[in-house]
Amino acid sequence: MRIIGLAGWSGSGKTTLVTSVIPVLVKRGLKVATVKHAHHEFDTDQPGKDSWLHRKAGASEVAIVSSRRWAIVHELGEEPEPPLADILAKLSAVDLVIVEGFKRHAHPKLEVYRAVVGKPLLHPDDDCIVAVATDAPLPRAQVPVLMLDDFAGIADVLEAEALPLDRIGNTYSTTPRSET
Repeated sequence: MRIIGLAGWSGSGKTTLVTSVIPVLVKRGLKVATVKHAHHEFDTDQPGKDSWLHRKAGASEVAIVSSRRWAIVHELGEEPEPPLADILAKLSAVDLVIVEGFKRHAHPKLEVYRAVVGKPLLHPDDDCIVAVATDAPLPRAQVPVLMLDDFAGIADVLEAEALPLDRIGNTYSTTPRSET
């Protein structure tokens, strides 16, 4: 299992990019998983459904199983958010895991950048960023730059720069900017 992330400000197009590049990677024969960090509360099932009612009744974990998919929802309650390494350890064996978010975690990342968002580049302050995908040239970039619509080139970078799970760190020390 090799790990690489996508980092960028809210509105930069991380989700759009990951959903466009996954088919390229799958077509190459890779088994791909994703981990998405949310900065807010989320729910995986609908209010009123049985699994939702089980959780609301106090179950700390609820497994939902069908002939087409399964999921386990774990309620944290007062527990802290688990580290990325704990989540990665729970995944099934895959060739590549693309992590969206977890900007402060020490794993290789492709920055997704759009000037129109009005935020600064992350890569000068994050030595884990291996390249930037953007919608305009960045002549002062200190890492390779790819255009956001170069899905094959981005897939190449994701494959080449991903690291094995045992080479992934925890958090790193920089002057972090606010995450979104």
